Amino acid sequence: MARHDRKSAKGIDALAELWPGQSTELLKALHILTRDGVLNADSRRKLKQVLHLANLIRPALDGAFADKDRPTLADLGAGKSYLGFVLYDLFFAKQGRGLVYAVEARHDLIETSKSIAAKSGFERMCFVESAIRDATLPDGKVDVVTALHACDTATDEAILFALRHDAKFVALVPCCQAELAAELEGSKRPERQLWRHPIQRREFGAHLTNVLRGLFLEAHGYKVRVTELTGLEHSLKNEFIFAERIQRSNAAAKAEYDRLAAQFGVQPKLLAA
Repeated sequence: MARHDRKSAKGIDALAELWPGQSTELLKALHILTRDGVLNADSRRKLKQVLHLANLIRPALDGAFADKDRPTLADLGAGKSYLGFVLYDLFFAKQGRGLVYAVEARHDLIETSKSIAAKSGFERMCFVESAIRDATLPDGKVDVVTALHACDTATDEAILFALRHDAKFVALVPCCQAELAAELEGSKRPERQLWRHPIQRREFGAHLTNVLRGLFLEAHGYKVRVTELTGLEHSLKNEFIFAERIQRSNAAAKAEYDRLAAQFGVQPKLLAA
């Protein structure tokens, strides 16, 4: 597969965004680059997010390749599989080992992705047609779980998938959390002034959701780091939750999760057990 040449006169701005050795033919197949190797503004935003996420989880992938002969990554709610394809190209293809699973419920997107993988020679990239909540991988375990812009409760489904498959690393970029905002709407608690207006309720509900998600992961033995994905000019859904499992459980984090959920009278239903 063709690799990019930074000295090419055509599409020089697009090429400057890429990692050394990254496949331009793959990006054309994904319609991120035009046939002439040019990026439009929307594609540039998508590419920047995916490449920045790849950089953020590079330590997890490096660790997985160091520890395992055949490390496994699962990209959940994969959509058009931009992230899975790019991670395979940047890491798994170069290593010549490991598996990437893309989990997506829409049949047409799965079929399109299968075709691109076949044309790209990505033999160790597999596609699972399933909702996240119902997905099960053949080996029953996975090393790295990713979910980019999994909307509303799909991020909670990704967390539970990671626990079912004993994932060492979890990388999440949540999107459009509405569940807790709806629960807060009729609240009479003293803190209700924090979310009295709809825009504040939406933002506070999203923030509270992600705080509870972090505590839930910590309660299950993960060390959690929360940071931004990219600049706000590229995406308003910008919170990146990265978790590495270091123990089986954490009673103090579980107590904090329960205390916070009780204080506000809400919690993500999928994480209630």
